[in-house]
Amino acid sequence: MSSESSRNGGYLALKISAVIPTINEEKTIGDVISGLRRSGVEEIIVVDTNSTDRTRDIARSLGAKVIEEPRRGYGRAYKTGLMHVTGDIVVCLDGDGTYPADLVGPLVQLLIINGVDFISCDRMTLRTPKNYTTLHFVGNTVLNKTMSLLFKCSLRDSQSGMWVFRREIYMKMKHLSDGMSFSQDIKIEAIRNGTLIEVPIRYGVRVTKPKLKTWRDGFHNLIHLFIKRVNN
Repeated sequence: MSSESSRNGGYLALKISAVIPTINEEKTIGDVISGLRRSGVEEIIVVDTNSTDRTRDIARSLGAKVIEEPRRGYGRAYKTGLMHVTGDIVVCLDGDGTYPADLVGPLVQLLIINGVDFISCDRMTLRTPKNYTTLHFVGNTVLNKTMSLLFKCSLRDSQSGMWVFRREIYMKMKHLSDGMSFSQDIKIEAIRNGTLIEVPIRYGVRVTKPKLKTWRDGFHNLIHLFIKRVNN
């Protein structure tokens, strides 16, 4: 049996780590961590940016390693967490319960079976008006087409925030944003440095206050694509 063959009921003989950025996710962080545990994730790193609720306490009680990151920024939180991972495979997702943590096991197996380096979860294919608004869909489509034009990267969901990837490919990436555009940057860098595939998922309905500022962040991400193209 090879080093990448299955163990413990079908999960792969590779260490899996997860990184979750949080701010005030006490209503959902427990379910996210429990779902990751059921999927065979051994190391869970929660990067908390000044939560004022019980997010950190709940995460620690469930065995997660909590790192406090006072500097704000979606990308900044991920960079901090990814500095501490020790697994061969890394899972990144939000702590608000909108991404299916229970699917991590099958996604990791898909990564290995297909011999790819990076899986990005696609919310668009299975979207509904209830879980993904028309405004967000239009904005995402504009960003997808702009990315395709500038970087020759054809993606259905360039803004997805759930990814499964080999840690070694992350080590090759450069010029990743500290802000929300980290999500599109990491996909561009994954395509440049390895092989990326998208897998459709069913995006959940948010129960906590959204962190995304639709117009501000969407416009910033669009401008950032042009800046990244010029600088790279």
